[in-house]
Amino acid sequence: MRILISNDDGYLAPGLAALVQACRGLGHIDVIAPEQNASGTSNALTLSRPLSIFEARGDHVKGFRVINGTPSDCVHVALTGLLEQRPDLVLSGINNGANMGDDTLYSGTVAAAMEGYLFGIPAIAFSQGTKGWAEIDAAAAAARSIVDQVLASGALAQGPWLLNVNIPNRPDAVALPRRITRLGRRHASEPVILQTNPRGEAIYWIGPSGDAREAGEGTDFHAVANGAVSITPLQVDLTDHAGSSAWASRLGVR
Repeated sequence: MRILISNDDGYLAPGLAALVQACRGLGHIDVIAPEQNASGTSNALTLSRPLSIFEARGDHVKGFRVINGTPSDCVHVALTGLLEQRPDLVLSGINNGANMGDDTLYSGTVAAAMEGYLFGIPAIAFSQGTKGWAEIDAAAAAARSIVDQVLASGALAQGPWLLNVNIPNRPDAVALPRRITRLGRRHASEPVILQTNPRGEAIYWIGPSGDAREAGEGTDFHAVANGAVSITPLQVDLTDHAGSSAWASRLGVR
């Protein structure tokens, strides 16, 4: 059993260390993570400069390999030349905060897992419901329990597949009910925040995410808000299959 673990909060993030520690004993683990926080980078690959790799120093990151790039870079480089053997499973996280609804399109955590999925490897992205790392060890225990269930079910032989898991920040996270969910939707992001730099020039910060607008029963938002672990199976096909016939008619094509 070989597992590749990455994240988007950077190689020093508590969530990464907790996930790695929780997965000890499952088999050989390779940890390849970004040098810096790369939240919100989605599926970006670095194509304009070469990437550097170094081994992390420190007891809690011993053996971790670090890339000065994005989460997708980490998994892509791992699978296309860095690792001598192909992993059986790719894990990403545990993210500092939720990745639900529209957030999944921007998430570097989900993107790292998705990169494995695109290479035909089963993958799981793990996130906590709220930021701050509260009860991270409990979240890691819940993540390990889900991985154990996946392995026991024989799902690896049915891959590739991609799961997006969001875990409430609770000390009893491992005992919480689990729900198979769909992605909810958010309102549009809040307005940008305008400031002035020391040279008198305007600078803009991306505003915070909007509130959930589709958070009914069955969504990831609803599950986490009601004390359950949300497990959302994802796919990459963005084709609007239902709208294809209408567009064919509008444009006079087949």
